[in-house]
Amino acid sequence: MIKAKMKLLGSNHFESIEVDPENNKFIIGDQSFHINDVQLDTPINGTVYGTLLNYKGALEQLGSQVHEKPYVSPPKAPILYIKPANTLNRQGEGIPIPPDVTNLEIGASLGIVIGKKAVALNEETALNYIAGYTIGNDISIPHESLFRPAVSFKARDGFCPIGPWIVEKNQLHDPDNLTIRVYINDELKQENSTKNLIRKVSQLLVDVTEFMSLNPGDVLLTGVPENAPLAKIGDKVRIEIEGVGSLENVIVEEQSFIWRGAQ
Repeated sequence: MIKAKMKLLGSNHFESIEVDPENNKFIIGDQSFHINDVQLDTPINGTVYGTLLNYKGALEQLGSQVHEKPYVSPPKAPILYIKPANTLNRQGEGIPIPPDVTNLEIGASLGIVIGKKAVALNEETALNYIAGYTIGNDISIPHESLFRPAVSFKARDGFCPIGPWIVEKNQLHDPDNLTIRVYINDELKQENSTKNLIRKVSQLLVDVTEFMSLNPGDVLLTGVPENAPLAKIGDKVRIEIEGVGSLENVIVEEQSFIWRGAQ
């Protein structure tokens, strides 16, 4: 069991809990629950930032294109974009797919939850500014160009399930060596590791806070591995991150989706 924090749906405060991430069980007080036994709220209250091309394989897939227009050269700094408030989604909720889209791209990502205001950090102390870690599903409509990620592809309602809880930072021995798996309908479709990040957790924080502040409650998604799997209407999607737990959602028709966002 490890220590974490979560919010029950409708609650205004965080619960300190003990979590069994391998079996998706947690304890509040003297009661034990499975993740599907209760409704959990989105466990963040800040801005969510996505990071593009931060996996070695994802950058390598661009090949010679990275030296051509519109890219011109490999990234010299983190490529960030915002997953705005309307994208926030939670454990167990549906992920809406637009009527003119066949598949959604599943973006498994380790989320760094900021614990205190972070400005111009250095690599030696960067981890001190982390409150904990969570799971993000950086949903996208498949698109070819990665230059200046389009809002219409990445920022639709419900396009960022996140949770189910925040594992306290000292509970993860090495955030730069965590296995990430994506299952669709219980079939393994992707496996990678944070050891393949170009900018490791501390370095990513250093490079981002060189040009912008991060505030308590913000979440910095470390990036999506190459070959992100696709999911269609009715598919059950589960992202597992070693030591953190799993995040599960189902793809639903956009017309039937009711966005509830964060409470």
